[in-house]
Amino acid sequence: PGGKAENQNAHARNRTNGRMEAKESKKRNKFLLRTKEDGDLNQYWYSLNTIDAMVKEVTENAKVCAFLSTPSVYFSLPKSSELRTNSKVFDLDTRFKKDPGFVEYDFNKPDEIPKDIHGKFDYVVIDPPFITEEVLTLYAKAAKLLLQEKGKILISTLVENAAIVKKLYSGKPCKFQPSIPKLVYQYNFYTNYETSALKEPNPEIVG
Repeated sequence: PGGKAENQNAHARNRTNGRMEAKESKKRNKFLLRTKEDGDLNQYWYSLNTIDAMVKEVTENAKVCAFLSTPSVYFSLPKSSELRTNSKVFDLDTRFKKDPGFVEYDFNKPDEIPKDIHGKFDYVVIDPPFITEEVLTLYAKAAKLLLQEKGKILISTLVENAAIVKKLYSGKPCKFQPSIPKLVYQYNFYTNYETSALKEPNPEIVG
């Protein structure tokens, strides 16, 4: 319910939050400071607070993580951490190719993911650039290839995509919703397990 009006209000709140945290992000997050969003790739970075919550969630639940189209989270892990060393960032943006964990990834071609890393990850983080069921299905295929048995999934997409996420990922919505300052619509986080750091509402999201 609410439709466009609610989405516009969420967008206005997110824009205000984005401005408020801009100075803080420069002090605390080098990725947000140095990396501009690429509109051609449909990139929209999470807010600083949202990234911090995601890093905490992944750190508490993963040993080897695949970050699918989520470079802002991967590059916010401590560089010297075991999790960062063990993990991979899968992206089409070749600005990140110098990082040893970079895997060039076209979500349209999950079958091209190198076979030597199939089944190597206990956790996957996913932020699809598009919100259609077709795209979510392609990411689900990639996740299935990469994950170990009983692997954990954290995905962000539209609130309205809850039924699709449940069908494809066995995902349930988290109380903590992401703030994405330059995105019009409100997203949810969904996981296929009980979260540890996403149990409480995000103070950036009002109402």
